[in-house]
Formats: sequence, C-alpha cells, structure tokens
Amino acid sequence: MGRFEQLITVTEAHCDALQHVNNVVYVQWLQDIAAAHWNSKVPADINASVVWMLRKWEIEYKAQAFPDDVLRIDTWTGNHSAVTWDRHFTITRVVDNQTILTATSVWILIDQQIGKPKRIDEAILNVLA
Repeated sequence: MGRFEQLITVTEAHCDALQHVNNVVYVQWLQDIAAAHWNSKVPADINASVVWMLRKWEIEYKAQAFPDDVLRIDTWTGNHSAVTWDRHFTITRVVDNQTILTATSVWILIDQQIGKPKRIDEAILNVLA
C-alpha cells in the first residue's frame, strides 16, 4: 500500500487551554488519515463489505504543535495476522522537520454483514501489501 501523507495547518480550534494541539485531536487525525489511505486504494466492492475496527493504539508524544504550524502526517501498513493489520504513523512539523509524535495501531478486519472479524483474504492482501 505504500506510504500515504497529508498536510494539516494547526488552527486555534485544534488547541486546548495550553494553546497546543490537544491529544484527542491527534488521535482524530490519525484515524482520519488511516481511513483516507484505505479509501484511496481499496476497490468499491471490498470497501462496501468490510470495515476496520481499532484494537490498540500506542502513541508517543515527542513535541508540541501550535496554531499556524504546518504538520505532515504519514502512515503506512506493517505486519499482519489472519484478521489484524498493524499501521504506523508519524506527525512532523514541516518547517523544522521536528517529529511531533509517532504511533502504531492494530486494526481488526470486520465483515460488515455479520459484524464479526473476517479473515484477511488475497484481495485485501493485494491492496495492503
């Protein structure tokens, strides 16, 4: 699937009382880019039949981001099992290449029809590998 990136400019709405990006906002950005990456690659028939459910996050906050900072969010897929796939993330401030956070997550493939885990088949392997 390769790397996928998006740029975001921090606004005051992203910030908390300390005037830096709120941790919950980072989590939303990570979830949004994971979905955008998947949706940019997967055929419509597969997308209509499965959904990814988050099982685990590991996030390491390394620096703060502030209003008007331009951030690059990168994601890529990693190892997988029969029903899970690892995803990795970095958020970097563009102006100084400072890493703001790194994260890994584990996602479970869910069959939308029955709402239960589904084995990752060849069609999905071909999209994500």
